[in-house]
Amino acid sequence: MSGYTKDENRDMLFQAILSLETLEECSDFFADLCTKSELREMARRFEAARLIREGEKYTTIVEKTGLSTATISRVNSSLRDGGGGYARALDALEAQEK
Repeated sequence: MSGYTKDENRDMLFQAILSLETLEECSDFFADLCTKSELREMARRFEAARLIREGEKYTTIVEKTGLSTATISRVNSSLRDGGGGYARALDALEAQEK
C-alpha cells in the first residue's frame, strides 16, 4: 500500500475483502458497503484501466464508460505511477481467463 499511512480500519476492511471466497459473497458485501453509484463508479474506473492498458484512446474510453477525461487521466496516472494495484488485478484476471 504505497503512499498510505497505516490505518487499522482500512486494513480490517481489506482483510474482510480478502476473506470473501465467491463472486456472490463479494457482490453481497459490496452491495452492503457501497451505494449503487459508488460501486458503478469503481467498476467504470476499473474498466477504464483495462481499456487504457489495451491501448484504447480516451475518446473511446469516454464512450464506453461514461467517465470524464479527467477521471480517465487519473486512472492512467495510477496505472503509470501508482502502487501497481490496477496492473496486479488486471494481470490476475488475465491469468484466470487462460
